[in-house]
Amino acid sequence: MSSNPHPRLSELATAQLGRGFLLGAATCAYQIEGAAREGGRGPSIWDTFSHQSGHTVNGDTGDVACDHYHRWRDDVALMADLKLEAYRFSIAWPRVQPSGRGARNDEGIAFYDRLVDALLARGIQPHATLYHWDLPQALQDRGGWGNRDTAVYFSRYAEKMGRLLGDRLASLSTHNEPWCTAVLGHATGQFAPGLRDAALAVQVSHHVLLSHGLAVAALRAAGVRAPLGIVLNQSPVVPATASASDRVAAQSEYAAFVRWYMDPIFLGRYPIDISLKLMPKVEPGDMDLIRAPLDPLGINYYTRIWKSVSEPVQPAPAPWGVTDMGWEIYPEGLRDLLLGLRREYPRLPPIYITENGMAEADRLQDGRVDDARRIDYVHRHLEALAQARAQGVDVRGYFYWSLMDNYEWDSGYAKRFGIVHVDYATQQRTPKASALWYRDTIAALRAGAGHEEVAHG
Repeated sequence: MSSNPHPRLSELATAQLGRGFLLGAATCAYQIEGAAREGGRGPSIWDTFSHQSGHTVNGDTGDVACDHYHRWRDDVALMADLKLEAYRFSIAWPRVQPSGRGARNDEGIAFYDRLVDALLARGIQPHATLYHWDLPQALQDRGGWGNRDTAVYFSRYAEKMGRLLGDRLASLSTHNEPWCTAVLGHATGQFAPGLRDAALAVQVSHHVLLSHGLAVAALRAAGVRAPLGIVLNQSPVVPATASASDRVAAQSEYAAFVRWYMDPIFLGRYPIDISLKLMPKVEPGDMDLIRAPLDPLGINYYTRIWKSVSEPVQPAPAPWGVTDMGWEIYPEGLRDLLLGLRREYPRLPPIYITENGMAEADRLQDGRVDDARRIDYVHRHLEALAQARAQGVDVRGYFYWSLMDNYEWDSGYAKRFGIVHVDYATQQRTPKASALWYRDTIAALRAGAGHEEVAHG
């Protein structure tokens, strides 16, 4: 790993990530907004889940988080100072429609209306996601994503927000990581609503995809101008050994993690070439809705999946180490994933890397956070993206996860992904060395020159 805290982009990356390639950062409503009981916001499943004992580290909740609901003006100014070209955020469904159906909450809508206008005024493209796991609790009480009606309610919510904001958004995505909604929320119980029912999780995955299809149809029928997409978390899956059992296990894992969502969206069917014990109930016309053409596709990439059925499991090589989440740092996997998708799905729309980042045990010392490993992480992943673009993958942008340290779901506030450090006691924001490197890299790329090393004060 490079010991240089301020590495330069290669000539290839400088050429591939120049003008026309978007560089930004991302966040999520529940992880940063706080103000959980303010402004007419209704409770979400994460409010309920995090307040139940034993679900999160230290019993942490998103009640306050980064207090972005009150500090958004300063946060937008900070984005501009960092020369971010785009900002991906999520809309909290319970903030704009507290019960998930029926009356809207104008105070909540006004918050996002002001945020979008402020971003545009600073020259920052707003990219919104309609659902990042915070289902209104009132809908969970009616069966949540296990209830097919929730897909219909979601499409109505999507249409409302599309009509209100769609004329100013650079993109509008329906869902963030349906796999997490289905599996972590309904099979393993790690995330809200904390259920452990494999059959239910499979049906939830279908209802989420159906809600995506219904929402896209409703948004297009309403004449919403924003490009429409979805965000999927994906990884290449690598067998740990050359054994036939490991190869089969890797193929099955890839089908469950990647193809389970990509095949319906782009091929109109669930994977049929592997042995699956559970299949969802699919009604006539569902797949036609789900496979509606998309404008962009968002992909979240963090690591590869290293698959083995042997005991003891052979660990991944981790040539660049692991993150504070214990995830292998493997930037080559991003390139390999994108090249594989291009082969498997010839009619892919333009791709944006909507999340990529690392947790690190950052410490604020003398007013600075010297996170050299994060700089190296971002640098290597940008180089991998440049390699994929050079080989013909139509990837048009990169959003670092996350703009700031925030509430990391069941990990509470124990994990820090941000390029901006947050002191949760004071809400003081401090750009880390990685934020300054990212700022200067963006500036250098836009100036048409390679990144120069600079001394950060």
